[in-house]
Amino acid sequence: TKTISKCYVQVTGMTCASCVANIERNLRREDGIHSILVALMAGKAEVRYNPAVIHPAAIAELIRELGFGATVMENCGEGDGILELVVRGMTCASCVHKIESTLMKTNGVLYCSVALATNKAHIKYDPEIIGPRDVMQVIKDLGFTTSLVKKDRSASHLDHKQEIKQWKRSFVVSLIFCIPVMGLMIYMMFMDSQLSDAHAHHNMSNEEMEALHSSMFLEYQLLPGLSVMNFLSFLLCVPVQIFGGWHFYIQAYKALKHKTANMDVLIVLATSIAFVYSFVILLVAMAEKAKVNPVTFFDTPPMLFVFISLGRWLEHVAKGKTSEALARLISLQATEATIVTLGPDNVLLSEEQVDVELVQRGDIVRVIPGGKFPVDGRVIEGHSMVDESLITGEAMPVTKKPGNTVIAGSINQNGSLLISATHVGADTTLSQIVKLVEEAQTSKAPIQQFADKLSGYFVPSIVAVSVVTLFAWIIIGFVDFEIVEKYFLVTEVIIRFAFQASITVLCIACPCSLGLA
Repeated sequence: TKTISKCYVQVTGMTCASCVANIERNLRREDGIHSILVALMAGKAEVRYNPAVIHPAAIAELIRELGFGATVMENCGEGDGILELVVRGMTCASCVHKIESTLMKTNGVLYCSVALATNKAHIKYDPEIIGPRDVMQVIKDLGFTTSLVKKDRSASHLDHKQEIKQWKRSFVVSLIFCIPVMGLMIYMMFMDSQLSDAHAHHNMSNEEMEALHSSMFLEYQLLPGLSVMNFLSFLLCVPVQIFGGWHFYIQAYKALKHKTANMDVLIVLATSIAFVYSFVILLVAMAEKAKVNPVTFFDTPPMLFVFISLGRWLEHVAKGKTSEALARLISLQATEATIVTLGPDNVLLSEEQVDVELVQRGDIVRVIPGGKFPVDGRVIEGHSMVDESLITGEAMPVTKKPGNTVIAGSINQNGSLLISATHVGADTTLSQIVKLVEEAQTSKAPIQQFADKLSGYFVPSIVAVSVVTLFAWIIIGFVDFEIVEKYFLVTEVIIRFAFQASITVLCIACPCSLGLA
């Protein structure tokens, strides 16, 4: 007997089913090629050939001559089928050994491991030689019952509803409290400019300025050192810090636990420092019964949280949209298939309903009118019109006759068809599309990877810069006080100004374009 080897060739440049047909038709004519199967979405050809006559590089060259890109794939393990089974009826380790040893002796089984505790079997097999139904039959013959591990077809892992809700809530909470804070801030700025204008025009003394300033309602002191403005800002800031920032704190804590620094760490740093510093300064002012109201930064956290939670919310909405499309795609897959056994002259001997995962390559599957094609295959018998719009976007039904290929997930319309399965399980066009979309979702764009890498260095360096700023201004203040000389209490003023500068660095860098984008 001549030996048959198998190789996989990565094929690029295929655009539609006619490219596939073109490659298959031309290669079948070549000497030494036993059979060829091309999967369009995976961009992969599986070729069985006679190594005495032809070798894989020559096969790839033949495909290149047809105008496609082709490279031989080194790791041929991709052809292995993987089967997860639930095995019932095992009582002890000897049952496990019995199943494992019997399966390993079975031709076509490459690897097998059975866990008694979970009642699960994990089996690798060569789909060319053996199929999942044969494996299950072997286990049944030993006296155990088996069933497939049910796959989650609902695509629940692609559901972003929870995150969308969470970020929306975070955004709304922050926004509700941010608007009044911004209002207060703008009002204060407006009043300050009015006052400085008055000061410029009427040459008031500083004492009169102070008197005018404290006569404003917002500057009115509820308690010595606690103005209405600061008290309101504090009240509005607390809920944002807790409810708006809750999620950031959790994420930042997790990041720091793993000794990494991400955007969440920056956000938490900036908002917490601004909040704690303002709070402490208020307490100090109240303890000293200060006449002049301290400058606080209670307006920083709400505004930061608003922008960032809005960004995250929009990001998850966008992700949710692609996921929805994916979930719809997954729901198009048929769940069951009718496998038939044919006698001579294609006489129907028997048929049985099985799970789609149990269909093996080469099985004959019957698809009734109105039914979905469970796997990719070739028509053996029957004529029908098929709606393939879900894959090709072709609105008109396509005629199918013996020899034509059919795509899993498309809908058979008027005639009953018998098809021979060519691509099953994860190799079907539909599974490949789902896989591609999933990969597209999980893989990051190169620019995004770059941004992530940068933010790893970015966060510590920003923190360092802000600390440097703090000390620089303290030193400048003590060396040459005239630069900072605006008020009376020397140390308090210098330190406050230095703090203002360093918090500004943190807060400005925190919603940086990198993080938001």
